[in-house]
Amino acid sequence: MKDNHQLLTHPQKSTPKMGSVSYQEALKKWSERPTQLLSSSQSLSSLESVGRTDVGRERTHNEDYFSIDQQYFCTPDLPDGSYRGLYILCDGMGGMAKGEVASELATKTLRSYLNSRWQRHLPTEIGLELAMNTANKAVYERNQREQRTGSGRMGTTAVVVMVNNSHIRYVHIGDSRLYRLTRQGLQQLTTDHNAYERALQRGYSPEEAQAYGPQLTKALGPWSGESLHPQSQTLAVEEDTVFLLCSDGLSDHNLLENHTQSHLMGLLDFRTDLANGIDQLMTLANQKNGHDNITAVAVRLRPQQSSV
Repeated sequence: MKDNHQLLTHPQKSTPKMGSVSYQEALKKWSERPTQLLSSSQSLSSLESVGRTDVGRERTHNEDYFSIDQQYFCTPDLPDGSYRGLYILCDGMGGMAKGEVASELATKTLRSYLNSRWQRHLPTEIGLELAMNTANKAVYERNQREQRTGSGRMGTTAVVVMVNNSHIRYVHIGDSRLYRLTRQGLQQLTTDHNAYERALQRGYSPEEAQAYGPQLTKALGPWSGESLHPQSQTLAVEEDTVFLLCSDGLSDHNLLENHTQSHLMGLLDFRTDLANGIDQLMTLANQKNGHDNITAVAVRLRPQQSSV
């Protein structure tokens, strides 16, 4: 059973705040702005991030957990500076107040592993897979030590995003998602690891696949890891972009897809306050999806303007 922590706030900004405008003004002004695609080799001129989590309206405790690490470097060999960010979101399960143990343990294990191996360049895709396996082992061994069995075994989903200037690498396990928002719209980058998606991959129609439900087919902790096989992806940021990590309490019922215009597109205007925008999104999610814990980590990036 998925049970899904008190309100946590970790806003981080690596750029001076611009003049504030209302959300509706930002949405109108952004819609009038021409798209400008930039070379994938461009560095960033701005990197901002905000994280929020809420217990929801029906749960008694919060089993979501997230972490934000963000830095700006300026060295002799990088006179223009370099942005780096590590963002992790985990959604625990296991009941009896153990879901939050799994999500916190996995988050801290991933954070420690990746930060200790991150030098100048992003860890490789294999490195991200090894990080997931290490987090899986930490939760799995906790289950073994406590002799937890069946539905009493704790586990957690995980979605990890790493930013190195305009280069992004991400990996996930379970049904916590990563979305990319640009002026072209909202795109879901991850595919849920659950019975419904597995049925679709096996050729069932969406109507037939509904019968298989949302049960997770992959998670960190319940199993030893032989079948984990997380797949990471790499991409480049070529225009103003917001990446959104979210637990299923936020993504349920197509909430983000159904409210892209009203609650997301304005976030692409850097004069808007990212924290305020995410607060509004969390309020909406509590109204629509308050049956579960709700967590969001938003990462807003702006590439350097081309000098050409």
